[in-house]
Amino acid sequence: MAAAMPINPKPFLNGLTDGYMNLQLANTEEHVDGNCTGSLGEVLIRCNNVMYIRGVEEEDEEGEMKD
Repeated sequence: MAAAMPINPKPFLNGLTDGYMNLQLANTEEHVDGNCTGSLGEVLIRCNNVMYIRGVEEEDEEGEMKD
């Protein structure tokens, strides 16, 4: 049995990229004027207009913000 020759995946993966920044988010919430208006769950954002992303600070088990 001959060993399989490894193939470099970089050319293939580079061919799959485009100018879009697609995001898949879990456990999302909608906030309007700083107030949570509801849970959206899993969301897919498909666009090239994403200009800014910020994650919320996580809380530890005691409810205090992590660094």
